[in-house]
Amino acid sequence: MKLAALGEVMVELAPQAVSQGSGQKALLAQSYAGDTYNTAVYIARGGVDVSYVTLLGEDPYSEEVLTRLASEGIDTSAIARLPGRCPGLYMIQNTADGERYFTYWRGEAPARELFADPARREVLKDYLRQMDCMYLSGITLAIMNPEARAELLAFLKEYRANGGRVAFDSNYRPRLWASADAARSVVAEFLQQADMALLTFEDEQALWGDELPDSCIKRNGDFGVAELVIKRGAEPVLLQYQGALISVEVPAVSSVVDTTGAGDSFNAGYLAARLQGASPEESIAAGNRCAARVIGHRGAIIPRADYFAATATC
Repeated sequence: MKLAALGEVMVELAPQAVSQGSGQKALLAQSYAGDTYNTAVYIARGGVDVSYVTLLGEDPYSEEVLTRLASEGIDTSAIARLPGRCPGLYMIQNTADGERYFTYWRGEAPARELFADPARREVLKDYLRQMDCMYLSGITLAIMNPEARAELLAFLKEYRANGGRVAFDSNYRPRLWASADAARSVVAEFLQQADMALLTFEDEQALWGDELPDSCIKRNGDFGVAELVIKRGAEPVLLQYQGALISVEVPAVSSVVDTTGAGDSFNAGYLAARLQGASPEESIAAGNRCAARVIGHRGAIIPRADYFAATATC
């Protein structure tokens, strides 16, 4: 199975505590991350053939992104580069319990022009038609201009009509949208083209005002989502599939250091398992294991050696 993930890669600055004499000094470790990028990396580590689709600059940071993607075995042949541009940047702050908060600098990021240029778009469509599955998020949509989003939506309709599958995470970030109404309108259109929706209930509450998961389940059923997964942090994951609603416990994680990338890595474990023939229930367990590895480390992407050496508690 071949999966293409569409979105943005950013420069990441994550806090690190290092010993210095009798105390500790706070430093910032530089890496690279982005919601669909994070998911693509962990799907590839799960054994799936993955491509990443974005736009980069011709700067050293963009070069390093390509190197890192290649080191994960991810196909970068669909990535175009724009002269004079460079990736956006974000900084992580953590509370004592590992919860994360972000500050962004991304106004001129080249990924904002994804699907905008007609010539590049037609080449990209031909490339994506070869994929079994496409994965994108609400952040992917939020950074695109309206015309590019409309082109992508039309392509997804064609893609699905020809047997392709679409996986989507709403990943609502209010600062990226002109208004909540604008976000709801766009997200609703794309959910109607999603075969699988991997949603975080906290995001659904912020975007739609849901008080209980029932309203989220009904809404996505009305959209025609065939396979709905609702992530709720440490609370049981909800799965609506083939007319049945089931609840899957999330085993306790012994040490939570940084929740950055928790939902992205869950999505990766789930999709990697599903694309290799696992049932949705088995795939939720795989998603929990992947997320448990990641939140025990700082930053969205943990080193390969640590990832494969980690013994997740769930």
